[in-house]
Amino acid sequence: MTTSGGNTNTAEGSAHVGVQANVVHGDLIYTVPPDATPEEMVAAGIRCLGGGMPRRAWKLLADAVDRGYVNSEVHFYWLLSLVSGRTRQEMSGEELRALEQGWEIFPQGGIGIWPESVDTVQRLIGYKPNEPATDINIIIKDFDGLGEAQQALILQHLEHFLEGLLLDEMWGRALVEAEREQRSSQRSDRVWKFFEDVPLEPRVRKVQPVAVGVMTWAGAISASLVLAVSTVRIGLTLAQAGRASGILAWLVSVAGGFFGVQHGLEWRWRVQRRQAKDKQFETPQQSKTAAPSSGFAWQVDQYFARCRPEDVDRKAWRKETAGILRYIRDEIVEVYRETKVNVDRISWLIRYRVDEITGQWREGSLRNYRARLAVPPPTRAITFLGLLTLTGGGVWALICTIQTSPLLGSLATVVVPISGWATTRWWFRIALENRRFSTDKAESELRNLADQAAFDRWREELADKPEEREIAAWLECDRKVLLNEALQHYKTTMSHVIAHAFIDTPAASTGRARVQNGPWRYLRYRFLVFLLTRNGVRQLTAELDFERGRFHAHQWINYRFEAISAVQVNQTSTDEPTFKITLVDGQEIKAHVTSQAPENLRQGDVPQTVADVTLDAAGFHHTLHVLEGIAAEGRGWIKEDKLRGEGRMRKLVDAAQTGND
Repeated sequence: MTTSGGNTNTAEGSAHVGVQANVVHGDLIYTVPPDATPEEMVAAGIRCLGGGMPRRAWKLLADAVDRGYVNSEVHFYWLLSLVSGRTRQEMSGEELRALEQGWEIFPQGGIGIWPESVDTVQRLIGYKPNEPATDINIIIKDFDGLGEAQQALILQHLEHFLEGLLLDEMWGRALVEAEREQRSSQRSDRVWKFFEDVPLEPRVRKVQPVAVGVMTWAGAISASLVLAVSTVRIGLTLAQAGRASGILAWLVSVAGGFFGVQHGLEWRWRVQRRQAKDKQFETPQQSKTAAPSSGFAWQVDQYFARCRPEDVDRKAWRKETAGILRYIRDEIVEVYRETKVNVDRISWLIRYRVDEITGQWREGSLRNYRARLAVPPPTRAITFLGLLTLTGGGVWALICTIQTSPLLGSLATVVVPISGWATTRWWFRIALENRRFSTDKAESELRNLADQAAFDRWREELADKPEEREIAAWLECDRKVLLNEALQHYKTTMSHVIAHAFIDTPAASTGRARVQNGPWRYLRYRFLVFLLTRNGVRQLTAELDFERGRFHAHQWINYRFEAISAVQVNQTSTDEPTFKITLVDGQEIKAHVTSQAPENLRQGDVPQTVADVTLDAAGFHHTLHVLEGIAAEGRGWIKEDKLRGEGRMRKLVDAAQTGND
C-alpha cells in the first residue's frame, strides 16, 4: 500500500451560519400523500431523480406506471431512474426484468422531444463496447439533437452504465458541463442560505405591569390628607394671629418643598434607572448563570459563543459584555422557550443582538446610558435648595405656631414631619413605578421596531435561497470535478477504469440541512473516491467546502485488491451507520454516512425514508457492491462479476434492440 497527501486551498468556515445545526425545511417536494394521483407520483419521482435519489424515484414512477400512467416522458425518467448509479453487471434480475418489460408497457416510437429522448437512452443502454465508431457517431448525433435538460439528465444518470469509447465521449461532455455549472447561479453567495432555517418573527418581551398595591395607595392617600390638613391648619393659625414672618416662612417652606420634591423625584428616577441598567452589565457568576448543557437556554448560549467577533480583543470583549449578553440570553429564553421554538429559527436575532452589542463596544458607546441618566447639576441644585428652604422655613413656621398656639404647634411638630415623610415615600413609589412602566414600554417598542427591521433585512437576504434541486446539481458537478482530478492524477481515462465509486460523508463539525424526507446536505463534505484499475484500488480522499465549491486536504491511497480483508457496515437505530474498509495490515478506512438520531427528525418525516434517500444520494449502495465484491473475491471478482452479468446483459441488449425496432 502506498499513500500520498497534500493540502491545497484551505476551506474557510461559513461566516453566515451561526451554529452547525440541523435544519429541516418544510418543502414537501419529496413527500407524497397517501392518496396521491399518478401525476403527483410522477412529479415527485422526477424531483427525486434530480435530487440524486434514483431508487426512490423509480419506486414512485413504477407505482404511477402500475396505475396506468404511461407516456414517453414517464418512460424517459423511468429508464434513467432504473439504471442510474449502477453498472450493467450490478443490476439485479428483478431490475433487468423490469427493464425488459418496459418495452412492452410503454408506447414505442413517435415524434417529439420525449420519444426521441427515450430512443436515445435505449440506444445507449443497448450499446456494445465493440460496436464500430460509425454506430457511436449515430448515437452521439441523436444525443446532440436533444434538449439541454434531457442531455444533462442522460449525462448524469448513465455515467456508470456506459463503456468503451462511448463512455469517454459522454464523460468528456459531462465534465465540460460540470466545470461550467459548478459555480453557476452565484453559488458562493447563496449556498449558505440553504443551511439557514426559516426565520421566526421577533417577539416582544412582556413589560412588567405597574406593581402598586392597595396598601401603597391607601398609605399615600392617608398620609397626603393628614399632611394637607396639618399644613393648611398651620397657615390659618398664623394668618389669624397676624404673624407675618411666620406666614412668609410657611409660604417659602411650601414652595421649597414642592420644587425640592419634584426635582428629587427626577434625581431618584435617574439613579434607580442607571442602577437597573448597571445590573444588566454585571459580570455573572458562572455557577448561577451557566445554562445546563442541554435544552433551549444552552443552545442559545452556544449561538452566543459562535457569534463572538474574531477581530477584537476577545478577553476584553467578553469581560465587558458578559453581563449584557447574559441579560439578552435570559430575555430570549423567556420569550421563546415555552413555545417549543427551534433555536435555529431565531439565530438571526441572536446574531443581530450580538452584532449590535459588538458595534456599541467598538464605538465605546456600550454604556452611554450612564451619561444620559446622569443627574444634571441644576436638578441637584434645585433639590438641595428646595429641601433647605423647606427645612428652614418649616422650622420657623412651627416655632411661630408654637408661640401662637402651644398645643397646635406641639402637635404639628410631630404630625407634619411624619406625614410629610410618609407622603413623599408612598408617592415616590407610585410615581417611580409608573414611570418605570412607561419607560420600559417605550424601550420595548423601540426594541421591537429595531428587531423587526433586522428581521425584514434577514428575510430579504434569504429570499434567493437555493432550491434543493440546485444543491443536488452543484453537488453532482463537484463529484465529476473531483473524479476528473483522480483520473488526471493517475493518468488514466474513464474507459480504462474497471469501476469507480463514491461515498460522500459529512466532514467534522459541519452544518447540515435538508427538505422534509429528503437527503441531508452538508456545508462541508468528506469525499472518498475509489477507482478500480488493473493494478488495484486507487483511493482519493478530499474535503469539500460546499459553499465555495473548493476541494482541499487531498489524500491519495493505493492498495492491491488482495489488501482488502473486509468491508463492513455497522448501523443501529440511533447511531450513524459506519462504512469501514479493513486492510490486511490492520489499517481501517472509515466513513460515517448519515444520522438517523431521533433529534434530527421533524414532524412529517419518515425515519427510514430519510436514511434511505441519504444513503442513495451518497452513492452508498454502488460503492458497497463494488468493494464487498473485491473484499470477498479479490482480483477474481472483476472477471467473475463480468461473467455473471454477460448472460443477463445479452437479454437486456436484445430487449433494447427490440424496443428500438
